[in-house]
Amino acid sequence: MTHTPNELTDMFPDKLDKIHALKTENGEFAKLHDEYHEITREIHRGETNVEPMSDFHLEELRKKRLAMLDRIAALLA
Repeated sequence: MTHTPNELTDMFPDKLDKIHALKTENGEFAKLHDEYHEITREIHRGETNVEPMSDFHLEELRKKRLAMLDRIAALLA
């Protein structure tokens, strides 16, 4: 199994306890967390050509992930 880059636990290693707490206590964060991981996996599949996609679509996914990451960072702050 390969490691998917940009996992939240890698990006916020000092917030592992808070990530876990928010996943169980905050519905918005739990949904955002799941969507973030889903889109990260989709991007990874596109970047590695496991699931080829257009550059435009890949860029749109990256923008969406970045917006989600901004919201996650705000919730973790």
